[in-house]
Amino acid sequence: MAMVLAVVHLRLNVVQAASLKDKRRVVKSFKDRVRASYNVSVAEVGDQDNWRWCTLAIAMVGSDRRYVESAVGKIVKSASTHRDMLLAESQVEWL
Repeated sequence: MAMVLAVVHLRLNVVQAASLKDKRRVVKSFKDRVRASYNVSVAEVGDQDNWRWCTLAIAMVGSDRRYVESAVGKIVKSASTHRDMLLAESQVEWL
């Protein structure tokens, strides 16, 4: 059986944040929504102490590459259209 693993790295600017508390609220909401919608693992992997920036890693495993590609595309689009964040950079690794 074939396995497909995608890891998405997102660098986000949390535009409306005036403190770490504001940033954590926005990022937690986004992470929870992505987890629930796509059944993925999400972790903040960088910029934890910077109240303006956030770096997330999102991992998805599946057996159908087309399905995983579609879900990854939707996740990136969701990040790029989020009202409280600006997507600065996205990168997808296939393993």
